[in-house]
Amino acid sequence: MHKLLTILGLLLPFLLQAQIEQWRGHNRDGIYNESELLKEWPSEGPELLLKVEGIGKGWSSAVIANNTIYVSGMIDTSDILTAIDQQGKIIWQTYYGRSWNKTFSDTRSSPTIENKKAYLSSGMGEVVCINTTSGNIEWSSNVFKNNEGETGTWGVAENILIVNDKVVFTPGGKGTTMVALNKETGEEIWKTKSLEDEIGYVSPILVEQNGIQQIISLSARNLFGINPINGEMVWTYDYLNIDDAEWGEGGAVINCTSPIYHKGELYVTSGYNHTGAKFKLKSDLSGVEFLWKDEILDNHHGGVVLVDGYLYGSNWINNNKGKWCCIDWKTGETKYETEFDTKGSIISADNLHFLYTERKGMLGIAPATPDSLTIASSFRITEGKGQHWAHPTIKDGKLYVRHGEVLLVYNISPLIPKRGNI
Repeated sequence: MHKLLTILGLLLPFLLQAQIEQWRGHNRDGIYNESELLKEWPSEGPELLLKVEGIGKGWSSAVIANNTIYVSGMIDTSDILTAIDQQGKIIWQTYYGRSWNKTFSDTRSSPTIENKKAYLSSGMGEVVCINTTSGNIEWSSNVFKNNEGETGTWGVAENILIVNDKVVFTPGGKGTTMVALNKETGEEIWKTKSLEDEIGYVSPILVEQNGIQQIISLSARNLFGINPINGEMVWTYDYLNIDDAEWGEGGAVINCTSPIYHKGELYVTSGYNHTGAKFKLKSDLSGVEFLWKDEILDNHHGGVVLVDGYLYGSNWINNNKGKWCCIDWKTGETKYETEFDTKGSIISADNLHFLYTERKGMLGIAPATPDSLTIASSFRITEGKGQHWAHPTIKDGKLYVRHGEVLLVYNISPLIPKRGNI
């Protein structure tokens, strides 16, 4: 009995740990664990439940936790976090940092929420913890300035990763690559060695294999793995020079898409005609082995999803155009490359793809099949202004779509009683 109580005591903190709610779902892979969703919509789209204005300009996504909607945005030159109840009323708004002050300054960092605390970064690299009940800032750390971070053209676009007792952020530059802070106090726990590289626009992922955890991400040039316990840079791979392709837009490699991990294998992709590639992680996570590369799915910044052995997403033809693709996870073989308006973001749930195109704001659903892209229903998002770059979110049968300063919430489940448009 004493031994059992001891084991339970050790497990209790993990059993009580709240589910982390974050950008692109629980695993940052664009897959939402939802079921019994509508398979088609009326021509005008599904029922609009909420329309919320005044959230600030941004391309960040809504995150739902504690029965509350949280979304970041830019008002004037500051990033703010807004809390919204399920009736669409703004509960509080908190200014938490300086927005990016150059090209494309709208807010990109979505909140990562655990145990009634929201963690996020400003466009200038300030990492903050905000109490989700009161809206008060519990701590703030100017990680970017303190570590002489180095951005590319478009500033900071990272979504904070929580790993056990740490929050993880990537300042890049000559001093370090990645930093871990105590999630309760904001004090630094470790920093990695520097890859002497600019940051990408990637949000890191956490993988676990054979009982070992590892943080995996991309800088501007490198794919790398980090030990989350001590910040050791375990391995790196020169992703910039994976081939000799002539990339678009001045030869830039713009890494915006988080890696996809599945059963010991890793897929990475970036836009501008740069080659996507798949790797096998060593069993002890000490390095990677190159498997194959593809030249079709060069995803810009809309993300990719892995469903039943196939990768789906849009590719880059130019900054205004792209097609929707499917490739085989095992071999990299192209299954289809087809048009639906233009490139955009993709998420999946209930064996359905939800496609949100960046040019016209077309929102469509399609069965998740490698045979072809067959749009079952689509409609156009006409509320809001600016580029349609925010990734949609699904939670409890509701689809959350952010366009500029407007958040729209749609009923996509037959189990939710119709309430009429608000």
